[in-house]
Amino acid sequence: MTKPYAPIEPYASGLLETSDGHVLYWEEVGNPDGTPALYLHGGPGSGCSLNARRNFDPDAYRAVLFDQRGCGRSRPLVSAPNADLRTNTTDHLIADIESLRAHLGIERWVVAGASWGVTLALVYAQRHPARVRALVLGAVTAGTRREIAWITRAMGRVFPREWERFAAAVPAAERDGDLAAAYARLLASPDAAVREQAAEAWCRWEDTHVSLMPGWQPDPRYDDPQFRLIFARLVTH
Repeated sequence: MTKPYAPIEPYASGLLETSDGHVLYWEEVGNPDGTPALYLHGGPGSGCSLNARRNFDPDAYRAVLFDQRGCGRSRPLVSAPNADLRTNTTDHLIADIESLRAHLGIERWVVAGASWGVTLALVYAQRHPARVRALVLGAVTAGTRREIAWITRAMGRVFPREWERFAAAVPAAERDGDLAAAYARLLASPDAAVREQAAEAWCRWEDTHVSLMPGWQPDPRYDDPQFRLIFARLVTH
């Protein structure tokens, strides 16, 4: 999954309703008779990009992509301040994957993911090993407290000025504590300006700490205020 294939359009797409009020967008690309494969996007909250379709050999794979609940083309979005995040947990996402697999009539599939998608893929493989042909994982993370502390605090040693700006966006009394939790509170504020400022600050830091990757370029999705809010709310949830 290092060299993208040519741009490709879905040959099938649809919406899958869950039992608790979510509607999940899904699509398939490649060869309908190929090896089934699932791509799990990162974030959480990033949704599937057009480039994600290009990770799979279109002649060999029947690739399935979907926007995890609360983001992308799935509904409802978590951008509303009253969005109920209690139904947006790892357990819910694992259940969504199984529902989608059954809906598409797939017995077993290759499960691929990057970043947060790796965490989700690992949990899915542990709970449903009989459904997994193989795992393809990039930018591996397990979502541990140590990893979260590295991203939200220790990375300040690499980007000290940018981290000071990131930390300064939360109340002074919370800057020495759990920054992700402090941001989560701001992102749930009834004040739209507070939410938007917190989302912008979080996404600015997000774009900074991934800039060590080879070939990095600023992510244009962060120019969209709604995307920033969705992404930041789900990441800090």
